[in-house]
Amino acid sequence: MKDVFQLKDMEKIAPKEKGITAMSVKEVLQSLVDDGMVDCERIGTSNYYWAFPSKALHARKRKLEALESQLSEGNQKHANLQKSIEKAKIGRHETEERTMLTKELSSLRDQREQLKAEVEKYRECDPQVVEEIRQANILAKEAANRWTDNIFAIKSWAKRKFGFEENKIDKNFGIPEDFDYID
Repeated sequence: MKDVFQLKDMEKIAPKEKGITAMSVKEVLQSLVDDGMVDCERIGTSNYYWAFPSKALHARKRKLEALESQLSEGNQKHANLQKSIEKAKIGRHETEERTMLTKELSSLRDQREQLKAEVEKYRECDPQVVEEIRQANILAKEAANRWTDNIFAIKSWAKRKFGFEENKIDKNFGIPEDFDYID
């Protein structure tokens, strides 16, 4: 189509030529405008719609140029990586010395792993680790006593508020008879 149309013109033409129901012409037209396939311009109080074949051709050409550019960049990267691989292979031929050094490296890595495992076995004897455990125990004890204090406060409140006996509160809430602070 090489003409410019208004919405009312399109509502008459589209059902006849393209089989689009008259009710959905506006939606289809808006969708085409949103996708950039049809141009729309408001002049005065009217909207005018048009789509020239040359615009689509130019859009496809720009897309093709962008893709060709990406392809050439990808080919250039591929060539550069191939060159890097070839450079890296230089001097890495399997020789007796290289094989011996590779075996030595492997054995040293195994030895390092064994030493790490041995150090890990004796970790609990490390004074720093022992001190961290002591500090964690103190913190846990303080937290447990804080919660014990909270439970005693709630029991006291329940006794005053509802007149319950202490042993009934303990029984109903599963509080053991020897429940007390941690020393």
